[in-house]
Amino acid sequence: MDADIERKKAAILRVLAEAGRPLGGARIARELALRGIELRPRMVRYYLEEMDARGFTRGLGRAGRSITKRGRLELQSAVAVDRVGFISARVDELAFRQSFDLEHRRGSVILNVSLVPASEFARARDIAREVMRTGLGMGRCAAVARPGQTLAGVAVPARRVALGTVCSVTLNGVLCAHGIPTVSRFGGLVELHDRRPVRFVQIIHYDGTTIDPIEIFIKGRMTTVRQAARSGSGVIGASFREIPAAALARASRLIEGLAEAGLGGVLAIGLPGQPVADIPVAHGRAGLVVAAGLNPVAAVEEAGIPTENRAMAALCEFEVLSPFIEDARPEQSPD
Repeated sequence: MDADIERKKAAILRVLAEAGRPLGGARIARELALRGIELRPRMVRYYLEEMDARGFTRGLGRAGRSITKRGRLELQSAVAVDRVGFISARVDELAFRQSFDLEHRRGSVILNVSLVPASEFARARDIAREVMRTGLGMGRCAAVARPGQTLAGVAVPARRVALGTVCSVTLNGVLCAHGIPTVSRFGGLVELHDRRPVRFVQIIHYDGTTIDPIEIFIKGRMTTVRQAARSGSGVIGASFREIPAAALARASRLIEGLAEAGLGGVLAIGLPGQPVADIPVAHGRAGLVVAAGLNPVAAVEEAGIPTENRAMAALCEFEVLSPFIEDARPEQSPD
């Protein structure tokens, strides 16, 4: 099988997956060109016909084509070696594209989307709220969508409810917008004692994986988020960032502002050149330990409720979110 052709087909599937709606061959060709892949619309349509036959895409007449569930599964496994480092690139891309204005509290933030059985959603909601109340997620805001609706480009299927939680990469976007470069080193599991991060017990570097690390830890049932929420000690998902030490004071003020806006999630801020949670930091830099936005969902999985998670699903307008830990408007959701 020609690897170059398979890469092009995977790129077409990725365009369709990220669009969240049907696209025609000409539009797909334009999107590919923006990613450095030159394909004429006629050749795009030729590949689409092949993928129709394999069940990866579905023709919708003049509207174009959409990706199928089978196509999404194929995209997850296609040309894995080319996708090493995908998460690292995705972090940087979304942080750059994010438009959240902290002062006016409007614009886009980055959302994770999790699907849970509708029959279990009330229990899942209560568990997620418990985690958010204790500050172990990325703030106190979330969004909900019902079957037939969409959330951050994810269509909610029958008998499922979507829960959107703010992704910790939102912090990168805010720091970037204020001129503070941020290096996302890895995602992992951090051990808490008395609600303070002590050490990382598992790490996966973003530039060496094709899957978000927290998704892996959730499905491996490697967290004890509910225990941490109740007792202050346990193992939760977290990520490690580095910023220039010279920007530490400004970053601290921005982090305080995010917490006031309901987007808090920083567990520890290190001193210049000093280790944080047992992780060494180079001279001239400072480390940040940030709670995973998917920690509330990790607690749901721990309770035996199955979830389907898409970390860093897409950008979402902040106004779509509501204070999830309060009873006011918890069930409202976007169309």
